Amino acid sequence: MLKRTQEIKTSPAGPGETGWQARKSAATRDQIISSAIRCIVELSYSNTTMMKISEKAGLSRGATLHHFPSKMDVIAAVVDYLHEKRIQAFRHSIREIPEDADMAHLAVQAYSAQVNHPVYVALFELSVAARTDDELREILRPAQLAFDREWYETAWDLFPEWHSDREAFDLALNLSQQLMEGIAISNFTHAREYDKDRLLAYLEDKVRELKPSDS
Repeated sequence: MLKRTQEIKTSPAGPGETGWQARKSAATRDQIISSAIRCIVELSYSNTTMMKISEKAGLSRGATLHHFPSKMDVIAAVVDYLHEKRIQAFRHSIREIPEDADMAHLAVQAYSAQVNHPVYVALFELSVAARTDDELREILRPAQLAFDREWYETAWDLFPEWHSDREAFDLALNLSQQLMEGIAISNFTHAREYDKDRLLAYLEDKVRELKPSDS
């Protein structure tokens, strides 16, 4: 069966670094970014400090500061990293779906799994914190706008069968994002168990109804 491949990027090396030194620097940056994400998820954004990030990364504070001079520098890199990972995961999961499979069902399930992943928990935590943190909001807002554009363009590229009706595509994409992200947020903030499977099945039916009949 044919499948709809994946590209991976690593963090950029520091200025003037080449070869082994550049690879080591990129690996250390990724280690710091991953540790910062863990801090945000486990401790909250407000309790994340450079010292705690360094401890989780197993690095000295000085080594961390060499790559990221401040907490906001780390957070900016975290936001870019998380958005890139979401795009990569979305692209990969859709391209892995066989062409003769139930696309609506598998695409909905793939995105639902993504917004319930710890990566999304970190983004949600940052989004909430940005409401009252001007410096964080200045980082998050333009990054989110750039992500939204890339997300839309990626989805449009991955679903050519919708190209005959962009309005239907837009509605299906927005409905899917809003419902699944809303369910994920409710799971973070409410003790009540939602009937997720029933809601997702309803969403799949609506997506099938919206799909252009000539595809």
